[in-house]
Amino acid sequence: MVQTAVMGVSGYAGMELARLLLRHPSLAGSRPLFLGRAEGIPEPLAAVHPQLMDNNGTGFGPGALAIEPFSWELLQSRGVKFLFLATPHEQSREWVPEALDHGLRVIDLSGAWRLAERANRAVYKFSNEGSPIAAQVQTKAIYGMPELHRDEIRKADLAANPGCYATSIILALKPLIAAGWVDLDRGVVCDAKSGVSGAGKAPSAKTHFMHAADNLSAYGLFSHRHTGELLEQLDLAPEQIVFTPHLLPIPRGILSTIYVWLTDLHQPSDVEALYRSFFAESPLVRVFPAGQLPQIQYSANTNYCDIGFHLADDGRRCVIVSCLDNLLKGAAGQAVQNFNLMCGFKEAEGLI
Repeated sequence: MVQTAVMGVSGYAGMELARLLLRHPSLAGSRPLFLGRAEGIPEPLAAVHPQLMDNNGTGFGPGALAIEPFSWELLQSRGVKFLFLATPHEQSREWVPEALDHGLRVIDLSGAWRLAERANRAVYKFSNEGSPIAAQVQTKAIYGMPELHRDEIRKADLAANPGCYATSIILALKPLIAAGWVDLDRGVVCDAKSGVSGAGKAPSAKTHFMHAADNLSAYGLFSHRHTGELLEQLDLAPEQIVFTPHLLPIPRGILSTIYVWLTDLHQPSDVEALYRSFFAESPLVRVFPAGQLPQIQYSANTNYCDIGFHLADDGRRCVIVSCLDNLLKGAAGQAVQNFNLMCGFKEAEGLI
């Protein structure tokens, strides 16, 4: 039996983590420990997320799932081995070193440890940037994208979960770039759109109903936090890629439309074969037949990333469309995928 704990369960990604872990077949009989603020008091999980009410019909009685005040002593007394952090970047930056010191293996959903290059981390303005402890922890962090780093994740003590936009774009581009098929001198354009839940649960003026409903807006031009992930994982220079995120007036889902020029002439069957070969061992990536494109509604509420493309008649211009659920494959589902690898379970266990 593997004992897990989730910090940050009150948020959208935290709720999805709780749902996935409670239904995980290898965790039957070993309920996750749900954690809240250290200075708080225990409260029923159903009071925060009624959709996770347990089967006694109330969720508030004896034995009901509860959110308990956080302490390292509590984790130790309950025999926790894996800690999921669905917490803000700054909090994960502070807690991960302590968690590792306590012998825990960590799956962090924030951006605290995703980026290997200091220049790319600068966007977060971490207060402990450059400290010896932060530098040491960063060397242990594995970018938690199983399709790219499966073997390293299996052995990792710290899996740094990718960003949701980054997941959709990296998976769509990596096969072509790794094969040397993309003409990087012409540049890559990524036009990505996300549902409102991608901004997190805390309300803001831009996620307010009056702003988001019946609207479509661009934001974070040349400054979005996920840009560094694209540069590092695709081995690109900043001038080789333009990434523009947009806010969609829907609860969840991401659709990324990516425009590239290929270095040589290819047939649609060539491109499809390349994608299918690259993702042959990746159970949570679905490659669409040439000319067929995914839509948000196909991947919403699933743990899949769907990828399709259309190649122009000239054999050089290619448009790739990538869709995923930002709370699942873009967050909680990918975290559980990493957990499965770290435990030696089947990669897609509890996710399909």
